[in-house]
Amino acid sequence: MNSPFPGMDPYIEARGLWGDFHADLISEIKRALAEATPERYFVRTAERSYHVVVGEEGKEERHFVPDVKITTPENGSKGRKKSGGAALAEPAEESEPVTLCAFIVEQEREAFVEVYESDPEVRLVTTIEVLSPSNKRPGTEGWEQYVSKRRSLLLGGVNLVEIDLLRGGKRPPMRDPWPNSPYTLLVARAFRPDRCKVWRAHFQESLPEIPVPLTSPDADLPLRLQPMIDTIYKRSRYAGSIDYNKPLKPPLKAKEKAWLKERLRERQRQS
Repeated sequence: MNSPFPGMDPYIEARGLWGDFHADLISEIKRALAEATPERYFVRTAERSYHVVVGEEGKEERHFVPDVKITTPENGSKGRKKSGGAALAEPAEESEPVTLCAFIVEQEREAFVEVYESDPEVRLVTTIEVLSPSNKRPGTEGWEQYVSKRRSLLLGGVNLVEIDLLRGGKRPPMRDPWPNSPYTLLVARAFRPDRCKVWRAHFQESLPEIPVPLTSPDADLPLRLQPMIDTIYKRSRYAGSIDYNKPLKPPLKAKEKAWLKERLRERQRQS
């Protein structure tokens, strides 16, 4: 079954399916570029990793500073005493067990795609990044690592294609304001990294085709994300894992909610 959204489906992000979707999209991008690049190029996937603490509401990147302090009564005894010397019983609530959150550490891995030229020598030409939620949380390890890498690419003579299909979080820093759209697709060319091209992307219309730069005089490669997203949605059978009647966070606007209801009715009629 198709998604009710002709563009990016925001429920993939909201319903805990992002990790699965991200891995598949990276694979689809690599396959498409590997089939289209001239012989003197090759395409690889790579990844960066860091550790996160799993909190009650999901993965939370934190510094590992123990927050434990052991205290004992000043007199070293386990109970309080009356003036007559008889020990007082501990209050009932202090004898009950309490619930504490344990440190559960996971290693977060974020894959990306790289295009190399092999002639006259091996050189990184273009990096394609599909942002993850951790890349959009300022102050976290995921944010710091990505912003640092992004800066290095823009200053290091490498083309950057940055795909942001997440409504949540904060976008990477730019000198100019980002366009007012749910999603953005950015292309920064190595010869002019300060002048990035940004395409608006939405869930109510198909995502635009964007270019993947190669080395001059080779022409750009077209990257068509929408067919990839549609293929992943059907192949992974996301329709069976998503309840479109539940609200989104961030919430849709009133007009967008009405539009979605009509799309769902239309999909039900067609099924």
